[in-house]
Amino acid sequence: MDKNCVSRHALSPLPAQGQGAFDRRHRASGRAGIVAALALSLSGCVGPNFVPPAAPAVDGYLPGKLESANGGPGGPKVAGQHFVTGQDVAARWWAAFRSQPLNDLVRLSVNHSPTLQAAEAAIKIAKYNALAQRGGWLPQISGSSSSSQQLLTNAGTVFGDLGSVPQTEYSLVTQSLSVTFVPDVWGANFRAVENLDAVTEQQLFQLEAAYLALAGNVVTAAIQEASLRGQLEATKRVIAIERHLLDILKRQFDAGQAAQADVLAQEAALAAVEQLLPPLEKQLAQQRNLLTALAGQLPSDEVMQKFDLAHLKLPTNLPISLPGKLVDQRPDVRAAEANMHSASALIGVAIAARLPNIQLTANGGTSGYNFAQSFAPGTGFYTVAAGVTAPIFDGFTLYNKQKAAEVALDQAEAQYRSTVITAFQNVADALRALQADARAMKAAVHAEETAKASLDIVEKQLNAGQVNQLQVLNAQQTYLNAVITRVLAEANRLSDTAALFTALGGGWPTSCATPVWRECAMGETPSEPTVSEAKSSEPKI
Repeated sequence: MDKNCVSRHALSPLPAQGQGAFDRRHRASGRAGIVAALALSLSGCVGPNFVPPAAPAVDGYLPGKLESANGGPGGPKVAGQHFVTGQDVAARWWAAFRSQPLNDLVRLSVNHSPTLQAAEAAIKIAKYNALAQRGGWLPQISGSSSSSQQLLTNAGTVFGDLGSVPQTEYSLVTQSLSVTFVPDVWGANFRAVENLDAVTEQQLFQLEAAYLALAGNVVTAAIQEASLRGQLEATKRVIAIERHLLDILKRQFDAGQAAQADVLAQEAALAAVEQLLPPLEKQLAQQRNLLTALAGQLPSDEVMQKFDLAHLKLPTNLPISLPGKLVDQRPDVRAAEANMHSASALIGVAIAARLPNIQLTANGGTSGYNFAQSFAPGTGFYTVAAGVTAPIFDGFTLYNKQKAAEVALDQAEAQYRSTVITAFQNVADALRALQADARAMKAAVHAEETAKASLDIVEKQLNAGQVNQLQVLNAQQTYLNAVITRVLAEANRLSDTAALFTALGGGWPTSCATPVWRECAMGETPSEPTVSEAKSSEPKI
């Protein structure tokens, strides 16, 4: 029997709502000190003591040296991004995009999201279940009061002499107090509480995960709205150019310098581009509905914040947490760890169920022929009893339940490893995406500039009557594709930057002076590493 059953959660108090969510290593509800000391003095603990798994022993997220996300030499200059090794992610990481409407919308969403409210309720449910289980460490006391009317119809037969019976009809009033105590000899209740504490911890990390997902979804949805607005503006700009070219062809046609087929071809090209507007407008309207829903509001109560690419700044200095810290920052990894802890504790519960169980009971009270007499001297009674029960043969039911609990721990361990691998993959994917995005952005800007210059030349040649309509149409289509591609490349770069922040686990505060977690999560002043810090820490991770 394992006497050392105090785990890392054993004596920590239950957290107040929100406040306990910021202690990274002591979030789980603990035991009240006096009760735990009493329980431990009477019991040992069967089953394994949970030990948190170690962080993966790796030096980086990618093989070799991680290069910052730059477009490379030559060609048009695009903003580079510097990876700052060892820098913690700010709690308000979305503020790095330098958009006040975005800050306001994230705050609105966090304050009104029913998803977060449901996660908070789940924490309270788990916390109260853990508190209820702690009652098993204390005696269970119950009181009763009963009054009955008795009639002895066969008093002469029972007592022999009817005269010795005071009366054959009487009242009987009984007051009693019952005490039952089950010593936690094997630590079964200790392990049961440990399991529920781990469930509470898991729900706390589920709240973190929901908060991180909500913030990431709001930022990504805002960037997508900005992308759609950019595509709409680019398409309208191309439409204006094509209308201008159509006017030129109409003037030339009126002067007999252009064929009607050229005019009709240009009108068809203009109509084809105009057909792109309704689908983009529909997507934009639906994106507004998504942002409103993320903010916890109905579509009719549309959010006021609107977004475009010109007012979303690309974060240039990106914090890259050390790989050893990722398992502490990712809420899904911490939730998987808490699930392992819960499975470990349930093994102890299953083992204890196969061992003898002691139950102590005491019952005392008074009894009289009326309520007043029941409190008179000489009317008291009591009983004290102790019993031991133990399973002898149950068809291997309890044994198989123990084996199932042990395999459940193996399953939880495998799920934990899978979650860790996924977390590292998410970070690696985001880093690779940002590296590719910088080069894609550079190529897109170059393509747009070249296509616009070519279109300008074609327009001049068209004015001079030196170019055929096919060249005009090709130049227009090339420019349309180039400008849309540049908008998408810019939006992808912003989205992948947000994906890196969320892949690193966001910036949930590790300490807080207020019991209201929203004030901590939303009130921290964001800080971005300086360019000098970024250059001095060109990462080797």
